[in-house]
Amino acid sequence: MEQQEKKIGFWMALLPLIVMIVVMIFTIVKLKQDPHVPLMIGTATAAIVAWKMGFKWKEIEEMMYKGIRLALPAVVIIMLVGLIIGAWMGGGIVATMIYYGLKIITPSWFLVAICLICTIVSLAIGSSWSTMGTIGVAGMGIGLSMGVPAGMIAGAIISGAYFGDKMSPLSDTTNLAAGLTGTDLFDHIKHMFYTTIPGLLIALGVYAFLGRSFAGNQIEAFEIAQTSKVMQESFVISPWLLLVPLAVIVLVALKVPAIPALVVGIILGYLSQIFIQGGSLAGGIEALQSGFTIATGNVMVDELFNRGGVESMMFTVSLTIIAMTFGGILEFSGMLQALMNQLMKVVKSSASLITSTIAACFLTNASCSEQYISIVVPSRMFSKAYQNMGLHSKNLSRALEDGGTLTSVFIPWNTCGVFILGTLGVSVFEYGPYAILNFAVPLLSILYAVTGFTIVKLTQEEKDKLAADELKEEKLQKELNIA
Repeated sequence: MEQQEKKIGFWMALLPLIVMIVVMIFTIVKLKQDPHVPLMIGTATAAIVAWKMGFKWKEIEEMMYKGIRLALPAVVIIMLVGLIIGAWMGGGIVATMIYYGLKIITPSWFLVAICLICTIVSLAIGSSWSTMGTIGVAGMGIGLSMGVPAGMIAGAIISGAYFGDKMSPLSDTTNLAAGLTGTDLFDHIKHMFYTTIPGLLIALGVYAFLGRSFAGNQIEAFEIAQTSKVMQESFVISPWLLLVPLAVIVLVALKVPAIPALVVGIILGYLSQIFIQGGSLAGGIEALQSGFTIATGNVMVDELFNRGGVESMMFTVSLTIIAMTFGGILEFSGMLQALMNQLMKVVKSSASLITSTIAACFLTNASCSEQYISIVVPSRMFSKAYQNMGLHSKNLSRALEDGGTLTSVFIPWNTCGVFILGTLGVSVFEYGPYAILNFAVPLLSILYAVTGFTIVKLTQEEKDKLAADELKEEKLQKELNIA
């Protein structure tokens, strides 16, 4: 592919993004339709621009395929989460978590509690998706039973899940940001304390304030009692079933990869449906394929438990694949690079550099639809600029996570936004205002950049070492070229 020989101007590179966003807003807001077609229109526009700039159709196809290949790990996880939801619904595992959750957590403190629970679990396992796909699903059930709006519940779950995803040494995005910038992992995590801990405290404060409106409502107390009673009549409720989610959490905490750990959770859920709930082998397979179904006569319970299965995730899978064809063309044609180059022109100080990094991460989340790319591309773009301004690499690694990892949830067509819709059943427009941590942290990061608070400069010794490493690399590159 001749990507480097074809220079794409800023406005040509921006055109596909403008077309896609305008069509997306009109389709979703005005027509109340799904985002698939707007993304296809954006992809077609990007392909036309690439073709006009001299790329052959075969090259454009390869860009789309490369984009899809980047999303394949996410697609596998999405399908496994569909399976685990079906298995845990049928196995009574979610019912057990909801039942005991309703006994322990009061409505007024629910948002604070579910945020903290998700924080602890995601810190232990290092995965926001696994946390949302297991604990988050149960949390939605508990909160809805208490009469808490779905957007608030999802926002609290997301805030907690992404705190752990960002701060856990087991998290892939945490290791990715540290590795790409050459920052020590634990230095990177400690530097994120300054933005992420205040962000969590702000979120908990907001959730405590919002929770006051759910205290002492007798109608909701009656509904909670009715929901608990119907669940007892419809499922075998046992604390032993809590060992299933505990087993998955322990496996991931022991650094077992996410896919095998989720498969264990699926198997245990399936066996629970057969041997504990008394279901049939065929019924267990049906729950995995098309979702668990139950008719209790209680609307709340039926809405909570009629879900899951791999088929329920096909909307999410198809949207992810389409989004990545769009992102693939932007990334591999050089359009994203052209957008980044324009952004770099406004960089005049350390404050504007860090702010531009966060903006670039958000732009990449919107254009390439994948949070990993939102860390990888800006890290390549800005690494040298941070060094030239005498800024320590941990400033860059923190900005990548503050702007990339956390803002991915605000893009409806990003893999994270799509996953949340498929798993928690709540759209970006509903949970966005309540994902407090996810927008508080980037704002704090920009505030720190402007004031200089916690911005670490390179020491002279560190500057000398970087210069020496550069000379070694240049020498090695020359030797390789000669050879």
